[in-house]
Amino acid sequence: MKIFLFIVLSSITTFGIFKINNQDKLKESIARGQEIYTDFCINCHMADGKGVEKTFPPLAGSDYLLNKQEASIHGIKFGQEGEIAVNGVVYNSYMAPMGLDDEEIADVMNYINNSWGNAVEGMVTQENVAAIKK
Repeated sequence: MKIFLFIVLSSITTFGIFKINNQDKLKESIARGQEIYTDFCINCHMADGKGVEKTFPPLAGSDYLLNKQEASIHGIKFGQEGEIAVNGVVYNSYMAPMGLDDEEIADVMNYINNSWGNAVEGMVTQENVAAIKK
């Protein structure tokens, strides 16, 4: 019985620490992502994430971002051209690849996913970004 309790308590403690570490990692990633957003994204998508109507799509409250995480990562990694619909509005502009590495892309995605009222579940990792191929 003592061994069973030890295993259960150890599992709970380990899971709790793992969850705290992941929350800390996410907060650190968001902070780095905010700097990247300011350097690379703010000119088109604006400080409030609302973009420019019919020119640059919003990131704040974006159904595209929420429902198409892989496509969003792909757009940052390789650039974006052609029509996309965001919140019922069609955008057809060009976004050049930003030249960011996989960790920087993960960080800026985590910032965008957790800003301006966005609440995307989970954390984008460098491995998630590396898995996205052209």
